Amino acid sequence: MANWDPITVREAIARIRDDAIVLPVIQRRLVWDEDKMELLFDTLLRSNSFGGIMSIEEEKDNRPIFAFRKFTVDGTIVQSQEEEVLPKTHNLIIDGQQRLQSFYIGLCGSINGKQLYFDLFSDYQESDFNFRFASSVADLPATDDDKDHIKECLWLSTNYLYTKLDALNDDDQLSDYITNERSIIEPERIKTLRKNMRLFYNNVFNQKHVGIARVTVNRLDDVVKSRQKIVELFRRLNDGGTKLSAFDLAASKMKGFDWKMESFLDDVLHRNAEIGLSQDNLLKLVFLLRNNSKKEMMDIDETDAAFAVANKERIDMCLSLTLKFLKMANLLGYYAEKRPSFIPIFFICYHLYYLQIETAKLDGYFDNFDTSNNDYKHIYRWIILSLLNGVFKSRGAGWIPYKTGIRKILIVMRSNQGRLFPCAELFATYRAHPLVFTEDVNESSIHQFDRDIIFNLLYNSSDAVREQDIDHIQPYTLLSQIQDYQNITNIIENYQLLDSGTNRGAKRAKPLNEWILNDVQNKQLYLARHFIPRNEEVWKIENYKKFISDRRDLLISKIKTSIEIA
Repeated sequence: MANWDPITVREAIARIRDDAIVLPVIQRRLVWDEDKMELLFDTLLRSNSFGGIMSIEEEKDNRPIFAFRKFTVDGTIVQSQEEEVLPKTHNLIIDGQQRLQSFYIGLCGSINGKQLYFDLFSDYQESDFNFRFASSVADLPATDDDKDHIKECLWLSTNYLYTKLDALNDDDQLSDYITNERSIIEPERIKTLRKNMRLFYNNVFNQKHVGIARVTVNRLDDVVKSRQKIVELFRRLNDGGTKLSAFDLAASKMKGFDWKMESFLDDVLHRNAEIGLSQDNLLKLVFLLRNNSKKEMMDIDETDAAFAVANKERIDMCLSLTLKFLKMANLLGYYAEKRPSFIPIFFICYHLYYLQIETAKLDGYFDNFDTSNNDYKHIYRWIILSLLNGVFKSRGAGWIPYKTGIRKILIVMRSNQGRLFPCAELFATYRAHPLVFTEDVNESSIHQFDRDIIFNLLYNSSDAVREQDIDHIQPYTLLSQIQDYQNITNIIENYQLLDSGTNRGAKRAKPLNEWILNDVQNKQLYLARHFIPRNEEVWKIENYKKFISDRRDLLISKIKTSIEIA
């Protein structure tokens, strides 16, 4: 049975500062953004309900059921700590973290380098309370003209207001001080300032808006059993708040088994943010490394957490090495910008993890990627041809990448642990499904292949392709006017990458031969970079079909050379 404890926001802040209110390791990190925090303060001043807080009370001198952490005052990550014995009674917040965290940051700290400001000239009669996060007052609007009339703003940080009111315990005194300091003499403005100050003071310092339910733990229960009961309570409570994903819940359950899972997630995610690693994908990777492609929440047990914690260094190294691979393969920009499927990263990591090489020696595995590293070439051929063929997109024929695809790829990878990357076996799996997949680079396939990956191969560029940089070599406006040329206008043979300034400026709508002969500064470099046939006759629009044919041969040759295994 829960005991309810109604307290003021001020008391909640005092308990947070005193570590009487803390966060269990199973809690996720702060997820509310600035807008939600601002809205919470607006709700507070309107005296509207914002729900109760659920906590687990643990008494002094007992061993805590969970490792726990303090609230963050500035949005930075605070690591949980495990205590042998509690020096004081505390409450573990199971539901309501985001609200309490928002009050603490808004009144005492900052987020993203910004403090919360309150406009003391807000229209209290309309309950229109302006709260904004900003780096300084200079970044805030001097007037509010959202309505029919323009109104001057008076922004003060809520940290300043809270600190002063906490010391003075008198809103009138602070109102008088600000009125005199700012030389405010208009009666209506003074009235508005005083009214808003009183509303702020009453709702933060006097009204018991925060209701904390305190549930005690049955110390007779097995510790692991108690932990998982609380995780289940956490899951149910959070179904009604800021929704937890399935992997948020998985993370909470695993942290309930081993508190070191928190640092596993924080550290590995931080070090591998460049490849777009999320908590969801990191946990999927852990389950795949355990050879389980369809782990369910109810199936997660102590061994999953133990595996992740025990193998943290190797998992981290494999992800770091995969990042190196993407850089060497000129795919990092594509991954960073386009955020394509994470499946290739899963299985490159999987392959590296099961190599018969000590973790300390893995870091240099790809150092000879451009000479004698045959494994690199097999991985590269697999990922490029898979991306070209769109294997990691839904392809019909029952191929759902994150279900069918992962399961079938895992079967192949598992049977080839510690061997050369199984490029050919994976391609055979695609065909057996059957997927529309080809290793052949020819006139037909280059029109089916993923255009961004083709550009990546042609230009050896690590940058993601920007749509505004894709240029028709022979202008669209010219080709579209010729009936016989309309089917060769929007094809890869008539595309090049040209910076948008040049594309829309000097080159704009110029016939190819005029552009090359009159405007291109370094013709040989231009022809080589863009795979332009050197026969000047085919640059003319009347010979453009021949241009398309000749350039197609150059493109096919380049793509084949890029992905072949010597």
